[in-house]
Amino acid sequence: MIPSPTVLVHLCSETDWAGAQFDGELRPPSLDLVGFVHLSAPEQVHLPANRLYRGQSDLILLVCDPGLLGSPVRWEPGVATDPESMLFPHLYGPLPAAAVTRTVPYRPAGDGVFAALPANFPTNGFG
Repeated sequence: MIPSPTVLVHLCSETDWAGAQFDGELRPPSLDLVGFVHLSAPEQVHLPANRLYRGQSDLILLVCDPGLLGSPVRWEPGVATDPESMLFPHLYGPLPAAAVTRTVPYRPAGDGVFAALPANFPTNGFG
């Protein structure tokens, strides 16, 4: 079964987001390297955050409306260390700045670990 969350999130630096706002879209290196932009459902974003960005303090979550992404999203396996059968959304095209409905600072705890987002993330007052 493919999930259908009401929002998807993308992790990036504040600097990358500023550039995307100027350019109208975000084109992270993964788009050229593997052909897609890594996205996450809110409940799984802490997994790639801890794997790739542990301790990094300039990250924000781009909260995206899946209906505004403009390119196909495919739910595909992550890496072997992710929970079994977990699928991640991959956007097969650039991430349009217009699809971002809000941004949320995403900071690690003192030990550098990113916490899972609260279960009510899409509807709480962040951003």
